Parts: sequence; structure tokens; C-alpha cells
Amino acid sequence: MRPQDDHLHPPLRVERLSLPDSLALATHSHAPFAALGYGTPHGVAWMPTVNARVLSPQGAMADVWHVGDGSQIKSGTTGIARWRTDGHWLLGAIDLDEAVEGQSLTELSQRAYRDLFRTLDQAGTPHLQRIWNYLPRINADGGGLERYRQFNLGRQEAFFEAGRAAFEGAPAACALGIRQGALSIRFLAGRTAPLPVENPRQVSAYRYPETYGPRSPTFSRAALADIGDGQIALFISGTASIVGHETVHHGDVQEQTRETLRNLEAVIASAHAQTTARFSLDALDCVVYVRHPSDTDAVREVIAAALGADAPMARHAVYLEADICRSDLLVEIEAHTVAAGRLQAA
Repeated sequence: MRPQDDHLHPPLRVERLSLPDSLALATHSHAPFAALGYGTPHGVAWMPTVNARVLSPQGAMADVWHVGDGSQIKSGTTGIARWRTDGHWLLGAIDLDEAVEGQSLTELSQRAYRDLFRTLDQAGTPHLQRIWNYLPRINADGGGLERYRQFNLGRQEAFFEAGRAAFEGAPAACALGIRQGALSIRFLAGRTAPLPVENPRQVSAYRYPETYGPRSPTFSRAALADIGDGQIALFISGTASIVGHETVHHGDVQEQTRETLRNLEAVIASAHAQTTARFSLDALDCVVYVRHPSDTDAVREVIAAALGADAPMARHAVYLEADICRSDLLVEIEAHTVAAGRLQAA
């Protein structure tokens, strides 16, 4: 077993709330540690938002992160990165507008991740737990190279430059296409390294063949993190209808959704080999990215049929309009969940 230093490990907690309930947590003198908003206003400093259209009937939502009572929260900037930290956990945000910056997406991605790593080093929170990447026109041609492949080039170069693990040990992440706005990166980090998790049904993304671009995507399928108080978090990266390294069920959003659920189950089973915590598919807090808004009801119906309409995953899912990293993918799901347990020895 890994040693547990609870006095050095203040707890982290996350809850999914409506926008009004999220904003109600803040007073004139105090705000929550941080939040990631979906369809939320851009001007809330502690709640960086995802600039994508919300397709969920409940409207704007947020994943609000809490740290221990009495924690001293500091906020600041490092280069282009904005962040909030309690000294053990850190949530950061980066936004770079190509039209303003006058740099290529590859250059901007490398620059963004360079400042991300500077932030972690200076804050003393060196270990990435989870990253969310959003880039405009992800499937568009970027001058001879698809924009997602340009992004992967800059991202991986920054990992190499910083001496970070770009293959085994890479953090959990997602990368989605937004219709407008800036390159946006959101990241959660801490003092303790998470355990990476892979999916036996899929080739690890960082081992994809060269047909997917000059640099492979830099992420693990999921990560397990000790978040204190005897709780283990499972952060699941963007997951889609891929078996091996190939897209399956072309053009069929319902079958792609079913395949995605099978992949999520496989990731959970793989995670169980590395922790005493026990997770279930129906209890995930997920974000469902749908390429075509008209497919939203079909995706929702598949999830409800598979898990039950009253399952927490079915009731609490956030649906966003977004392009997936491959033009033949119609839906992608990323998620997190928490359960009591301990991490197993590596």
C-alpha cells in the first residue's frame, strides 16, 4: 500500500451544481476554491468556463471544487496562466486567441503548456491530475496539417522541453473542438502523483501509429488520485468509439455511444486493479460532447436505456456541442467519480 500522510494531504471535493447554486456559494469575502463552468459567465474569476453551447435541458452547470475548511487560497498568474491554489491543489486556466497573438496553433500550444508547467513548478504542485483542452476548429486544415495534429505537436514538444512524461505516466486529458473563441486549457494539479490507467480494448493514445499525425496525443486513458479523507478520484479522459486505434460504427451515433460506454466500463475495470476503491459506470459525473446537436436526444436515450433513466450518470450529465478530435467521431464522454479506498502499491 502507499503511505497515507493525511496531515500533509488536505482533502479535495467536487460537486456538480447549477449555475445559481454555484454562484450562491460565493460571498463578498469568500469564494469556493475553484470551479469549471459549462455555459457559465466569463467574468467569474474562480470559475473559468468552457466556451461551448450547452445542450442539457438544465442549462448552465459547474463542477465546483472544494478544499479543506480554513484553507488559505491564493490566486495569481504565471505568464499567461491564471490559477488558484491552497498550497496542495491547484486549478488553472489558459486562454490564447490566435487572431490576437499572431502565432500558429503549434506555437500557441507549446507556449501555453510551457507556462502551465512553470505554474506547477512555482506553486509547488508539480503533478497534473487532469487537463481539459478546447481549441477552435479542431478538425480543420491548418495549412497542410489538421489543427488537432498541430496542437498535438506543440503540446508534446512542451512536455519534452519540461522533462515531463509524454508517454507512460502522461496525465488524463480531453481535447475538443469549439466553434469559436480562444485556445482554452484548464488544469487540475496537486503535490501527489496520480496513477495512470489504460484501456485494454484500446491502443494507448501515445502509442498511436504515425498515420494519426507526426506526434501522438499526450494523455493516459484515465488517472487515479488520492484526494484525501480516504477518498480516491477516478478522472476519465475523453472516451469515444475507438477499438484498438480505429474508429468503429461510422455514421451511427447510437452505436458509437454504446461503444463508448463499453470503453468506459473497461477503463473502470482497469482502474480497479490499482485501487481498493470501487467505481460504477452509472455513478459517473460525465460531460457528453455531441458533434451534431440534433443527435443529443439519441445519445441521451442510449445512456438511459443502458443505465436506467434514474442513474446519476443519466440525470446529471452535462451535454455540450463540440467537435471530436476525429472527424468520424460523433460523440465523446469524459467523466470523474469518487469512492472510498486506497491506492495499491505501484
